[in-house]
Amino acid sequence: MKIQSVGVIGAGTMGNGIAQVCAVAGLDVVMVDVNDAAVDKGLGQISKSLDRLVKKEILTAEEKDAALKRIKGSTSYADFKDLQLVIEAATENQAIKEKILKQVDEIVSKETIIATNTSSLSITKLAALDSTPSRFIGMHFFNPPPMMALVEVIRGLQTSDATHSAIIEMAKRIGKEPITVKNSPGFVVNRILLPMINEAFFVLHEGLASPEDIDAGMKLGCNQPIGPLALADLIGLDTCLAVMEVYFENFSDSKYRPCPLLREMVDAGYLGRKTGRGVYTYDQ
Repeated sequence: MKIQSVGVIGAGTMGNGIAQVCAVAGLDVVMVDVNDAAVDKGLGQISKSLDRLVKKEILTAEEKDAALKRIKGSTSYADFKDLQLVIEAATENQAIKEKILKQVDEIVSKETIIATNTSSLSITKLAALDSTPSRFIGMHFFNPPPMMALVEVIRGLQTSDATHSAIIEMAKRIGKEPITVKNSPGFVVNRILLPMINEAFFVLHEGLASPEDIDAGMKLGCNQPIGPLALADLIGLDTCLAVMEVYFENFSDSKYRPCPLLREMVDAGYLGRKTGRGVYTYDQ
């Protein structure tokens, strides 16, 4: 199957980024969120992002306009009915994803591939809820999707070879570099990355160094482009905590215990860039 039409669930940072990447590559996109305000905000973010690409001469103004015309905003899953692929990019919450995916399963055809943009949840477990589990797969895009080349393609126990092949081909066609990963909490990148971020919070919690010095140490000593605490603010401290909790629950290993400071900051609503305050403070 050569995928030409894509549905995206969620108009937030990940959803609108995925929609943009698909539309720029020439695919027809339907982007759905819970209300018109959320959809309009997502479309506005896409337009601003494309404007930046035009300014950098990566796209022409005509290419920007053509990409925007390929994206339809909607508040109804019914608009997914005749699409070839639906990518769920909602909040990293098992119950929310299960509810959404069950609704989509009832609407789309049996030939439609359903993918979830999860960073930690079990593809096998989510696939088991689908009426055709062989068409279910994980597509883990990285933030921000228009800029990050990697897509982790995660096969559940039930995922068919045909589904996997179609998604690998589609990921390459939209300009991404896919890697195939077995189903396991955190997959590959986040399995390595999130424990490192969590350890940075333990270092901060123990008062070993300031946030600035912790980040500078990892940038200068390990050649990382951004420090782990600044990266946590970019990802969202609530997301970091949720992923660590998934690891701790699934592996039953104390090395995945979320740092108490990370948990307390989430309780305080200090979630990072999206709230204007995390480890660092940001202008809203």
